[in-house]
Amino acid sequence: MKAREEDKPIFFSCGYSTCHWCHVMERESFEDLEVAALLNNYFVAVKVDREERPDVDHIYMAVCQAVTGQGGWPLTIVMTPEKKPFFAGTYLPKHAMWGRPGLLEVLSMLKEQWDQNRDKIEEIGEKLSQSLRPQTVKPEKKGQLSQATLEKAFSQLLHDFDPAYGGFGAAPKFPTPHNLLFLLRYWRRSEDKKAIAMVVKTLDAMSRGGIYDQLGFGFARYSTDNKWLAPHFEKMLYDNALLCYAYVEAYQCTADPDFARVAEEIITYVLRDMTNVGGGFYSAEDADSEGVEGKFYVWSHQEILAILGPELGELFADVYDVTPVGNFEGENIINLINYDLYDYAAKNNLDINALESQMAAAREKLYQVREQRIHPFKDDKILTAWNGLMVAALAKAARVLQREDYTQAAEQAVEFIFNKLTAADGKRLLARYRDGDAAYKGYVDDYAFLLWGLLEVYETTFNPKYLRQAIHISMDLKELFWDNWDGGFYFTGHDSEELLLRPKEIYDGAMPSGNSVAALALLKLARLTDNNEYNAMVEAMFTCFSAEVTHYPRAYTFFLLALDYYLSAPSHIVIAGDKEDTEVQAMLALARQRFMPETTVIYNDPEYQTDNSELIPVAAGQVAVGGRATGYICENFACQRPVQTLEEFKQYLEK
Repeated sequence: MKAREEDKPIFFSCGYSTCHWCHVMERESFEDLEVAALLNNYFVAVKVDREERPDVDHIYMAVCQAVTGQGGWPLTIVMTPEKKPFFAGTYLPKHAMWGRPGLLEVLSMLKEQWDQNRDKIEEIGEKLSQSLRPQTVKPEKKGQLSQATLEKAFSQLLHDFDPAYGGFGAAPKFPTPHNLLFLLRYWRRSEDKKAIAMVVKTLDAMSRGGIYDQLGFGFARYSTDNKWLAPHFEKMLYDNALLCYAYVEAYQCTADPDFARVAEEIITYVLRDMTNVGGGFYSAEDADSEGVEGKFYVWSHQEILAILGPELGELFADVYDVTPVGNFEGENIINLINYDLYDYAAKNNLDINALESQMAAAREKLYQVREQRIHPFKDDKILTAWNGLMVAALAKAARVLQREDYTQAAEQAVEFIFNKLTAADGKRLLARYRDGDAAYKGYVDDYAFLLWGLLEVYETTFNPKYLRQAIHISMDLKELFWDNWDGGFYFTGHDSEELLLRPKEIYDGAMPSGNSVAALALLKLARLTDNNEYNAMVEAMFTCFSAEVTHYPRAYTFFLLALDYYLSAPSHIVIAGDKEDTEVQAMLALARQRFMPETTVIYNDPEYQTDNSELIPVAAGQVAVGGRATGYICENFACQRPVQTLEEFKQYLEK
């Protein structure tokens, strides 16, 4: 007799659409009739996309890590009907192999134990569930986070830095752009050249490696080796957004045109391949095509010669590390790890301009041939959180690189979010949109990342509409997610589905946490609007998370961006005058091209004079003197006299 549904344990599998081993387990097991019969007869089978339901994923990934000492996807959990877990693992083949238990054997064993020892299993589930509940330890006093915390994080990053190839730690290597954003700010604060040297080395090495698509642009998720040569080939929107932001800031700090080029190429990739007709951005591209990981991206030596001809083909192969033996499973990943074009030209006594022209033509020809291959699967769902990150990157690149088309793309994406990813009553952001369907109440990441994006768009356009939207989102963020007792933001809103527990995340992994991004955005909003309530919230967050962050600050580098900002004295630049005035435009361009992360730059546009007076108290009264372009510079709680020449404005900035 079949068990009643309410008496069956729940078999839960969590993965994501571009996950290689999720596809393998799906083909081997979930599409297999024998496995399906066992699951359907004795379990309630649930399969979840972790990117649509990160709340569920966070909770049960913590279970897996607690039980097995590691995590990953596909995530496999078996739990009681009350959703209390008693088994956890990751990928399970159909039958035991490679030292891993087989899914059929595991399911049979669990069914037998459920039938014979249900009380014992429910006791295990209860104990596991209780162990997940946070044991709150309040710091003894406020203000435990300080400049010493920044210094400790720098020391830890320096210790883990790979001087040969950049990045931190051993393989596999993840880009983790917020480490680099932190180091740039540490360099500005301390003038320690080792900090910026780590950034330059890492960004240069990544852009020359196979983790970067040398033909079609964009970064893969991580490198399986320490050289950045062989990636896990899937491309994620969030990685490319954050890396674009990091390359733009590195360009501000170094004026290296290669950093600007890479940022522009990332945006070319996103706008070309990852943007829907309405302006929203897709989530990811798979690592596999035709069932083989990386097949779309790799080349044989023979292919290169056949497409480019023997002379250009041999030159390209020599430059881009293409050999008959191959550098990846008998094939070749195109890369510039051995030397860049300038090194190669110098070594071989070639004209650099001619070499660049030849290589550009060769890359374009190979790209066009590659376009005829079967493409990897594209995950075309649109996530509010990841779109918020891409909006921030586009807006930052737009103002630094002076690209109006990037501004338009950022604004279009914001419009898409508010039109398509907002509940019908207009009171709630939703997390996911696909094929006309928007679903799932937004998580803290959706609100925090969008808030950051809106502030970046405001700083690029100076349109008060975006500042008003940011203020509105900040109010919803507090109302839905704020912990009134201990501070910090819960991952889910108070109106969301009740789960085993309500997590509060601060760890900055491949993506920064919602709390970290919210802290920085709220501080920026505080300085723009002169609303000290935002500062008070972030101070409560510093208290809430200080024990975790102080223990190992290098794991919270985006949160430390907020701390660095908080510890910096307020600094404002207000530029006033007619937007068509070339002197106004030149002042804005100068201010935007400089790396001044602690400085708020405001354009007091006469068109928005009333809005600015209402929203931005610091801009009140700071208008064009005598109808001429005027710059106001205030720092360390003091304002300089207004300046009205570009040369004088430049001198103040250089100070």
